[in-house]
Amino acid sequence: MKNINAILEEYNQLGIGEQIDYAKFYLYSIITHSTAIEGSTITELENRLLFEEGIGAQKPLMEQMMNLDLKAAYAQSIVYAQKHADYTVDLLCGLSALVMKNTGSEYSTMLGNFSAAKGELRLLNVSAGIGGRSYLSYQKVPERLAEFCQWLNAERGSIDQDNIEQVYDLSFEAHYRLVIIHPWADGNGRMSRLVMNMIQYEFGVIPSIVKKECRKQYINALEQSEEADCSKTFKTFMLQHHCNNLLKQIEEYKQSMGDVPHSAKERGTIDGTMALRIIETLESDPSITMDNLSQTLGIARRTLVRYMNKLQDENRIKRIGGRRYGHWEIIRQQIPPLLEKQ
Repeated sequence: MKNINAILEEYNQLGIGEQIDYAKFYLYSIITHSTAIEGSTITELENRLLFEEGIGAQKPLMEQMMNLDLKAAYAQSIVYAQKHADYTVDLLCGLSALVMKNTGSEYSTMLGNFSAAKGELRLLNVSAGIGGRSYLSYQKVPERLAEFCQWLNAERGSIDQDNIEQVYDLSFEAHYRLVIIHPWADGNGRMSRLVMNMIQYEFGVIPSIVKKECRKQYINALEQSEEADCSKTFKTFMLQHHCNNLLKQIEEYKQSMGDVPHSAKERGTIDGTMALRIIETLESDPSITMDNLSQTLGIARRTLVRYMNKLQDENRIKRIGGRRYGHWEIIRQQIPPLLEKQ
């Protein structure tokens, strides 16, 4: 299978992320699958109606509130990501309060009362189901969560932002470490996935979606890593799962475009005049999106993708950086004389 860099290169070349409302609907998918991992039965279409039209599904009210709360938490997390805000215990508890706002319970213990709906740290010990492993003692949670924030801030400060694999590795490691601490009485899974995505949003990579169809494999990978006291198994699963999800999106996009050919042999020849127009447009606006380029040239996006791929195959143009912050570079010495201006 292709590595993550090769997959993302094809993903970006096809312009999948530049489709209308892509970011919004991708976020809806993240939310839908994250709550589904916790038992929600609400579909992406039902969430779309709930989020945009306020139309509730014929599903339990608790499930609808769970999805609305997680949407609000993601909206706030993206703001933090854009500001490169440092992680603190208060910030994480504030996000947890949003996640659990309408579904969190009040707890009464010998040490006092606390509220999951307010994002307060647990004052009791918890385990993973009947006979499951016990998580960190509640007395150690505040200190360990503070240490987690210090570790994550240091890693964010030293990470190579252009190293996509490093960004994903950090996000998966943060997910794993937060689960191990299990700071809250409820909502730890949703919070761990949110923090993972928050890191990915901050560094401009495509956020990971843990698909509900792979819930069992996801939990098994977490359990295996916890038993081994090593995150490797979990991180390997997460990267493979993310790659599989992106490859599926690529295949679905190609099918929707009429199976756009993508090998150099299949693309054949392209018109020299149109090639020159593309190169001139890219030269004047290297950061232009595929949609705007298609409109400027007056050709279908499918046709444009074929031209762009062919020009890259012939080493006439080169993509520098990712979809969000990248740009096109013209490789002048490789342009045949007949394409140069007369």
